[in-house]
Amino acid sequence: MPGLRADFFRRAEGDRVATVGCYSLGDRELLMAWGYVDEEHCRHNAVRDPGGGWHAPADGCPDVELVRDGHTVVGLAVRAPDGEWIKA
Repeated sequence: MPGLRADFFRRAEGDRVATVGCYSLGDRELLMAWGYVDEEHCRHNAVRDPGGGWHAPADGCPDVELVRDGHTVVGLAVRAPDGEWIKA
């Protein structure tokens, strides 16, 4: 999706490597997801609320849906822990 950026950070924790992915669209942070590189899915995630703060962290990977205009992807929506869809 045009404008979507993901920055990944890693650090050694004993014999494992912890990682966090920070996702943003333009200059707006959308979500963070973290865990360990040897895990198939996210251990936790946090979604940015429209007011600029963060929703409480949730277990697992975030729910993400593409927003389309016909066949063209024009944005995405991320579900916050309270069930609200945050659109970008």
